[in-house]
Amino acid sequence: MGNDQLIEGVFSGNPRSIARAISLVESNAPGSAEMMKAIYARTGKAFVIGITGSPGAGKSSLVDKLAIFYRDQGEKVGILCVDPSSPFSGGAILGDRIRMSALGVDKNVFIRSMATRGNLGGLARATVDAVAILDAAGYEKIIVETVGVGQDEVEIVKTADASVVVLVPGMGDDIQAIKAGIMEIGDIFVINKADRDGVLRTQKELEALLSLAHRPDLWNPPIVKTVATENKGIEELAAAIAQYAAFISDRPESSQDRRISIARWRITELFRERLLREALAEDSTGEKLENLAREVAEKRRDPYSAVDELVKNTEK
Repeated sequence: MGNDQLIEGVFSGNPRSIARAISLVESNAPGSAEMMKAIYARTGKAFVIGITGSPGAGKSSLVDKLAIFYRDQGEKVGILCVDPSSPFSGGAILGDRIRMSALGVDKNVFIRSMATRGNLGGLARATVDAVAILDAAGYEKIIVETVGVGQDEVEIVKTADASVVVLVPGMGDDIQAIKAGIMEIGDIFVINKADRDGVLRTQKELEALLSLAHRPDLWNPPIVKTVATENKGIEELAAAIAQYAAFISDRPESSQDRRISIARWRITELFRERLLREALAEDSTGEKLENLAREVAEKRRDPYSAVDELVKNTEK
């Protein structure tokens, strides 16, 4: 399939073209940058929801129920599940198969796992490109679900229009993890599995933390209680997201600042990947890298001076 044909397929919402386009950006294949240049011009209509939180918080059930809610409202929904811990996309296949039986056959719902990384990393960049592809394909709501709470996931969720952080009762560690950095990216907080003991305590801890956080935009993040497996609280979560969407649309200056910082991040990511790819494409660099890796592994050299050596090598 030629690039033009593929791009046309994406614009017309063809699921096969969308899947192929996402595979191209994931593997950073030749021609993917040209394709993204054409696709980028057609983006900016979708509302992107990032959903993050500790493993075991029930994010998948929550995402599925939220997707069904939007689909029932007549919207097209894209779901991207990001799993940086999986070295290849097979790691997320089982979960996807189970979900596919319920949602994947629906022509208004597109589900994809983002679990692969090229040899240069780039998972966050590939995910943001995949969001752009779904946006250009006419998906009105795009939900990005991250499996963990590491740096990659925080980067990805930062690029969403609304960030939802999911907790469960009785997990004090969750609150600690939030203190360590997720706090600042949460626009909406969800206490899932709210039929468990300890929900009130978790809510109080969260409220105390939120009272200390002063957001520059003066938004007060709501706390929504859900039991995703029983479909409880999903409507309230969708209402909180809609409320936040209305809030940011009334403040174009702060959303413009956010868009500029996202654009800066995207350019930096692409620039970093391009420089690294071009440097490693030089014959002598690949060989040099192997030799340096051996020396560092055998403690004959430290990684910092190895990088100095590589920089000298590429400057020649």
